Amino acid sequence: MSERENLWIPKLKKQLTDGLIDRREFIRYTTLLGMSATAAYMWAGKITGQPFATPAKAAEKPMGGRLRISMRCPKIDDPHTFSWIYDSNIFRQVGDYLTKTHADNITRPALAESWSASDDLRTWEFTMRDVKWHDGRQFTAEDAAWNINRVLEPATGSSVLGLMKGYMLEEFETGETDDDGNAKLSTRLWADNAIEVVDERTLRLNLKEPQVAVPEHLFHYPLAILDPAEGGTFGVGSNGTGAFDLVEYELNSRAVLKARDDYWDDGPYLDELEFVDLGDNPAAEVAALQSKQIDAIYTGNTEQLPIMQDMDHIQIYEAATAATAVMRMRLDQPVFQDARVRKAIRLAIDQAAVLNFAHENLGVIAEHHHVCPIHPSYKELPLMTQDIEGAKALLAEAGYPDGIDIGEVACKKDPTWELTAVETMVSQLAQAGITARVGLQPSAKYWENWDKVPLGFTPWAHRPLGFMVLALAYRSGVPWNESGYSNPEFDSILTQAEGTLDVDARRELVGQLEVIMQEEGPIVQPFWQSIFTAYDKKVIRGPAHPTRYEFGNEFAIQA
Repeated sequence: MSERENLWIPKLKKQLTDGLIDRREFIRYTTLLGMSATAAYMWAGKITGQPFATPAKAAEKPMGGRLRISMRCPKIDDPHTFSWIYDSNIFRQVGDYLTKTHADNITRPALAESWSASDDLRTWEFTMRDVKWHDGRQFTAEDAAWNINRVLEPATGSSVLGLMKGYMLEEFETGETDDDGNAKLSTRLWADNAIEVVDERTLRLNLKEPQVAVPEHLFHYPLAILDPAEGGTFGVGSNGTGAFDLVEYELNSRAVLKARDDYWDDGPYLDELEFVDLGDNPAAEVAALQSKQIDAIYTGNTEQLPIMQDMDHIQIYEAATAATAVMRMRLDQPVFQDARVRKAIRLAIDQAAVLNFAHENLGVIAEHHHVCPIHPSYKELPLMTQDIEGAKALLAEAGYPDGIDIGEVACKKDPTWELTAVETMVSQLAQAGITARVGLQPSAKYWENWDKVPLGFTPWAHRPLGFMVLALAYRSGVPWNESGYSNPEFDSILTQAEGTLDVDARRELVGQLEVIMQEEGPIVQPFWQSIFTAYDKKVIRGPAHPTRYEFGNEFAIQA
């Protein structure tokens, strides 16, 4: 993708040759630095002695037909503030992103057709593709810059701010004070030229700190590329660069998308794509799938998996992922302000039992630090498992020798494994003298307050790099920091890890973050999920995406 080879690419080749990194890590990082995915796979094959097989040319897909997918249809008016994958799946049929991370976790060009990074990882240059908006206007670097500026405005409330805060923003005092007399802080671009439009097709990002994952951050699902003329809004008839037009939308009911014949990328092959919202009841989805009222389920529920596996007309697609859910404590609540109490709650949990009861062992146990073994920077630590006596001892040290009441765990009905996980953990906490109760809520109500409840069970989607969720959820002051966790040491180490390409140094930094999370972090994390989806066998599609993204332009229906 880039004519100039970054200084780090020869170093990564040597690390692969010396066995310090594996093929997955080599391909992941060389493509982020501007090497094409094809070249990265070929180099990995050459170095490891496992030749890269050129994919066979796909057979021509049939044209036409309508695909109906069961998926929630929430409020979609501002994609830059999306909080969940399914709302972005509606947008991504109409619009595009600057980059695209595929099911293999490799990030490739999209609206940005190529990029390069300086050797110090502080200057990133992106070349825009020659693409037209649906209304015929040329897509430009100025359009891309407008979108990045908007997601980084604190008033927008986009979670992209959490990803980019460490390298694109600086904090400053607003001149106002809070109720305690402390200066209020906000964020702004760290330099006037942080986002620089070089010419009509060239965008340059000048970073405050080194960062390796910029191309992956550009595919974070709230960084949708919207038409600036529409001011950040989205809905029926919105302009875009994607393969479909949104022609009908009924909140909590359905979204209807009609195919275009002028898409710049592959497809579309369908005539129409429809998302159908069947509510909280997974049994209703399975019944609709069985009766062929729908053709697919966006995300499967473990309780219904055996039923779907017995349907002759259905194909199950599975993926091992870094998707998870955490029991999150808000640190503005007195009961959770003592780190010993938070660690005691973690020590009371038997992760293996939660995985077994809640998710039919479809996944692997987690270690309470939100970095997954499939992440390239994962550092293996001694396994933190259930220790009831250790939990009781910590509670006694914290002044609770007779136990503690931590209140309700807010959770939602859909999918049902989340409720089972919470019920299982509540019973385990009781063994250590920790009293908790299940606070079951309808999904719609839960999402209104997910980041405000004192104690809640929150799902987190797969991200390809471990430090991405750490930045989104635990960096001080960012929009998705639902716990209110703030640790300057954690923030500093995280920023270092984000800009470190040396494999050993990066893994050690991430290991330090893992230890901090285990010792004083705000979460209980029982397991990592394997996810699955179910499609009618008449649908031609690729492998399941670990982040549950759906690319409608790639689907086809065979007669």
